[in-house]
Amino acid sequence: MSDFDLFRTTEEHEELREAVRAVAEDKIAPHAAEVDDKSRFPQEALEALVATDFHAPHIGEQYDGVGADALATCIVIEEVARVCGSSSLIPAVNKLGTMPVILGGSEDIKQRYLPKVASGEAMFSYGLSEREAGSDTAAMRTQAVADGDDWILNGQKSWITNAGVSEYYTVLAVTDPDGKRGSNISAFVLHADDAGFTLGEPERKLGIKGSPTRELFFDDVRVPGDRIVGAPGEGLKIALRTLDHTRVTIGAQAVGIAQGALDHAVEYVKERKQFGKSIADFQGVQFMLADMAMKLETARQMVYTAAAKSERFDDDLPFYGAAAKCYASDAAMEITTDAVQLLGGAGYVKDFPVERMMRDAKITQIYEGTNQIQRMVMARQLLK
Repeated sequence: MSDFDLFRTTEEHEELREAVRAVAEDKIAPHAAEVDDKSRFPQEALEALVATDFHAPHIGEQYDGVGADALATCIVIEEVARVCGSSSLIPAVNKLGTMPVILGGSEDIKQRYLPKVASGEAMFSYGLSEREAGSDTAAMRTQAVADGDDWILNGQKSWITNAGVSEYYTVLAVTDPDGKRGSNISAFVLHADDAGFTLGEPERKLGIKGSPTRELFFDDVRVPGDRIVGAPGEGLKIALRTLDHTRVTIGAQAVGIAQGALDHAVEYVKERKQFGKSIADFQGVQFMLADMAMKLETARQMVYTAAAKSERFDDDLPFYGAAAKCYASDAAMEITTDAVQLLGGAGYVKDFPVERMMRDAKITQIYEGTNQIQRMVMARQLLK
């Protein structure tokens, strides 16, 4: 290896970035404002991503996917998020929903579901959180009771991303109510058309309005025994291992949203004139931009490092995944807020996209584990 190859993304990764950016600019960006305004699913984005195989790039070639590595998947999510946060949840949540199957599922269950996601025929969501069991996942109340070879599911899940547009759902349920907390939960694949499986009304949200978020309700849903992911009782362990990998993708989403906001801010300050000169000439503005870019690049390096660890299944992934997600989302919130400030009154109105980016950035500090939970994960790794 020559010195020039040290510590940078490969040529293939940068070619991928250019390809995704072209699709995002051409097919996704033009609809982003309307998707947000109307709170409608970004169908154009889904079609464009499926047409270019960017909708679920993480699925391996043996399941008819393109087999993108974890860093490549992050670059896809980042570049889509740069123009539309809602649309970036298509590849991100396809990975979140399928990762338990990839990590814990039998070969049979992988062959049954992964090719359908890889082809774009179906999307996959993830049902872990409940109203009373958000950060405290082990406190979930949804139960699955064995009935012959089948399982009967009852309960609900909250804040489920892309609910209603996904065909499949990885759902966690207590299968041994008297068992040891955390070791008594199993994972199942549910189908949108399973009898007794219904959806709540779409949530009215601050941001990512184009990605539907709804509750899932289970009323005596009969799930065939061959739809369990892993062994009974392994569900929560699989779910938490999933998050070690997918938190990195939320870091990537945060980086993308922040990059979009910084790009708009730089463009604006160069053109906006006050006191007889461009506001980019004022040192106060320059220092804000420098700080925004510095935080953004720090976040990007953390996310890429964590993505490499995710791909290699490194032992220290739990720390790096939590750190990347936590730092990048906090940075995105600061950078988008500063972008609104730099645009002044223009930043506060919907004619410019930075107020949308600021609203979209907020959720990255909350979902896939609040940043308070990320800090607990990091501390636990340090104190091991």
